[in-house]
Amino acid sequence: MSHRLKDNINSRYVEAANSLTSKRARRRIIAYVESYDDVYFWRTVLSRFEDDKRYFEVMLPSKVTLTRGKKSVLMNFLDGEPLGRDMIACVDADYDYLMQRATNQSVRVLDSPYVFHTYVYAIENYQCYAPSLHDVCVSVTLNDHRIFDFRDYFVRFSEALFPLFVWSIMLYRNGHYPKFSISDFNRVADPGGFSVRAPEGSLANVRRKVGTRIRELQRMFPDAKDEYLALKEELKQLGVTPQTTYLYIQGHHLFDTVVAPILTKVCNLLRQERQNEINYSWAHRTQKRNEMSCYENSLQDVKTMLKKNTGYIFSEPFQRLLDDVRRYLEEPLPTQ
Repeated sequence: MSHRLKDNINSRYVEAANSLTSKRARRRIIAYVESYDDVYFWRTVLSRFEDDKRYFEVMLPSKVTLTRGKKSVLMNFLDGEPLGRDMIACVDADYDYLMQRATNQSVRVLDSPYVFHTYVYAIENYQCYAPSLHDVCVSVTLNDHRIFDFRDYFVRFSEALFPLFVWSIMLYRNGHYPKFSISDFNRVADPGGFSVRAPEGSLANVRRKVGTRIRELQRMFPDAKDEYLALKEELKQLGVTPQTTYLYIQGHHLFDTVVAPILTKVCNLLRQERQNEINYSWAHRTQKRNEMSCYENSLQDVKTMLKKNTGYIFSEPFQRLLDDVRRYLEEPLPTQ
């Protein structure tokens, strides 16, 4: 038996194994994911659907070759080893959701009843869900003072990026992405020089870069206006509003370059505030030293706590993802 066949058991094999078990035994459903970081996220998604009749086993697509990523997950099932009722693939949406079948991979992601995607670009976008970021700050600093409005900032950040994001999707759909790649977009979507006390400066910087890029693209594609306006409305129907654009940009960029640096600056101020409270208290010097030591030993790392953030569970795209899994489990699904 080949390494591939041993490592990537196909759906028919799992279905046959399930049919041979006792009627009282729970049905095993294998869920393939892209990387180690994805295992926990998809476990939190799928665990809520487990009961006395079924359970999920979340795993990587290959233990032999150690290949990772969406292509590895999807390619395992293209040559005679299809997904099925007992074997599913769980992947980041990336741009495939917004491509709306403009590429072969988008077709595979959107049309298979056994492939589930995040809707937002990636898991990192969920972890950076703006309404939950204050809670992340509290978990890092143990200080519940709201000194920064994350919701408002990321609404305005998204509104600044939305016109250029429409261009980005349009060029990717048309195969013109070398003219304006995701990396090019990320450079524009870097709010360098962010200040907690004066965040408008970073937003103004983003707006300036967006305006410059749009003027360049308009010169390169002077006849794109009608297509642009039509796509703009289509993206809104898909859930990409001017206020939520940040959820659909590249996840690693959002996490590492935008949100983590902002959170770090906010958390530094919250830590300093708490430390000042301890220093300026009327307590005895030894008591203050013990209190400070206790507080500092309780502090957490920003990126670690951001990765553990699950405050996105009430977001609209996450609810759509849950609805997809629910339909797969509750409705008869077509055979592939």
